[in-house]
Amino acid sequence: MAKCKIVLADDHVLIRQGLKKLIEENKSLEVIDEAGDGLELLDVLDKAVPDLIILDISMPQLRGIEVINEAKRICPDVKILMITMHKSEQYFLCAMSAGADGYLLKEDSDSELLTAIDMVMDGDMYISPHLAEEFSDEVIKTYREKGVFPCETLTNREVEVLKLVAEGLTSKEIAELLSISIRTVEHHRANLLKKLNLKNTADLIKHAIQNGFINTTE
Repeated sequence: MAKCKIVLADDHVLIRQGLKKLIEENKSLEVIDEAGDGLELLDVLDKAVPDLIILDISMPQLRGIEVINEAKRICPDVKILMITMHKSEQYFLCAMSAGADGYLLKEDSDSELLTAIDMVMDGDMYISPHLAEEFSDEVIKTYREKGVFPCETLTNREVEVLKLVAEGLTSKEIAELLSISIRTVEHHRANLLKKLNLKNTADLIKHAIQNGFINTTE
């Protein structure tokens, strides 16, 4: 029987090592490659065809959620198990709506990793026990079928502005960096507050951190 080929994508080497050790306890599973960020993962997929990608949401270069569509374009049959420390509702729905097949909290990985892999590879949707009671399969299917993707309510430019605001840049600094006017930056900030139903810059920063638009784990 052929082994299930797995690629690990997480920007922390120690986490990848821990996951690999757990995976290798099952002789039917094999880690064939690793990646430290989203762009590196796409390079890996150009030369390897895994059955499963275990993908961290908060990575530099290209966030895990942003990688999902491209990964599935390169490897249409691949399954994707997201692994994260985030319990945010919007984050969870965004990942599943984007096409993830499972959502595993890192705090559950010691006891749940192999179960999550089995369920995802069997074609079932896996959700960590800490979240399973809050989100039913019906909720996820509704998001997918209606095409309501929380992350995609923002334009690429709005995402850029959100990240820079969260990094502490002023509107003037953002304008200079993106080669746009200060007035345009303020327009994007106003749109972000409206779309995300937030009140001020502090809320924008909190939202960006909670939803993985900036990497705070380094």
